[in-house]
Amino acid sequence: MRVAMVYHHAHSQTDSGPVTVRVVDPLALDPDLAAAWDALADCASEPNAFAERWCLAPALQLLDSERTARLLGIEGQGTLIGIVALGTASRYGPLPVRHSVGWTHANHFHGAPLVRAGYEFAFWQALLGWCDGDPRRGALLQFRQLTVGGPLVRALYEVTELRGHAPVAVHREGRALLQSTLSPQTYWEAAVRPKKRKELRRQTSRLAEAGVLEQRRWQTGEPTAPWIEAFLAIEANGWKGQEGSALASHPATQAWARTIITAAAAAGRLDMRMLAQNGTPLAMLINFLCPPGGFSFKTAYDEVASRYSPGVLLQQANLDLLERPEVDWVDSCAAPDHPMIESIWRERRELLWVNVAIGTRRDRTRFAMLMRCERLWRRLRGRGPMITGVGK
Repeated sequence: MRVAMVYHHAHSQTDSGPVTVRVVDPLALDPDLAAAWDALADCASEPNAFAERWCLAPALQLLDSERTARLLGIEGQGTLIGIVALGTASRYGPLPVRHSVGWTHANHFHGAPLVRAGYEFAFWQALLGWCDGDPRRGALLQFRQLTVGGPLVRALYEVTELRGHAPVAVHREGRALLQSTLSPQTYWEAAVRPKKRKELRRQTSRLAEAGVLEQRRWQTGEPTAPWIEAFLAIEANGWKGQEGSALASHPATQAWARTIITAAAAAGRLDMRMLAQNGTPLAMLINFLCPPGGFSFKTAYDEVASRYSPGVLLQQANLDLLERPEVDWVDSCAAPDHPMIESIWRERRELLWVNVAIGTRRDRTRFAMLMRCERLWRRLRGRGPMITGVGK
């Protein structure tokens, strides 16, 4: 990873000593720091597949065509303690206000930066200090989709309260999560009504009568290309393809998907499955497993066979994730209130959008004014008050 420039030094209140924030070039990764990024993923405070090198570096290369994002490496005593990508936005809601954001894209489903466990406070202190010293960052830094009650949110609140400007939580939403000590069969029976289970057994029988039905799972060492092409095709042929949101709908996202699925396999993160009939996929899904967590990245099914619920049948098989001792939870990456996955996965992950004041004293005043505008806008639109108490 090539170091572009040292921007800021900050001293944490932990035993990490001086902390250095560096802007680095994702297009020219130094092998040593690339290896450190990979190692960081295995000791992260909160697992996040989308912030690991095999996923984030190709996203910056292929999806940030204007090179607006800045990839920051944060080091303490020669050890990489955090990696984060920051972007800029020209508008805040209806207002033409330039501000900073944790950089994401449409298929980046968790906003937590990758931070070494035990160094959360040092990470935020250094990052916010670096933002203070860069006038291009604006008066506001927003991170989206942070885990409510997680160590990163708790540390962020601690640091900002010491800075004298508490963060403002502007949005919260929940989505389906798989986390249980039950066996797959017991979980399935507890989650799905008997009448629905009977109907699914009938649909399975009908599918088997029409051809050889097979549950398949990608195996380590097996070529990924046939699996990738099959998934891209089945997703593009469905409603996502019609709406232009399938991975294959745009050359850049298609290239990114091929790159990261192949890289996930090489990194030991890939869990890919299909339900096939006579060798033809009826449903497919992609999990990224980064112990102790995981992310159910994408799922797709053949809509011609939708009356047989192939996607649900594949999700039933997917419950064998509960038997993996190294995986405590799997994030669905689904939209809130998703009817299919929330009918099976019974737990929830709560996510938070947080605004933090950065910059000079004058910038802090601008931040306070902007948050007052936010409160007024919420009242006028009937959106309810700001969210409180989430950092405790």
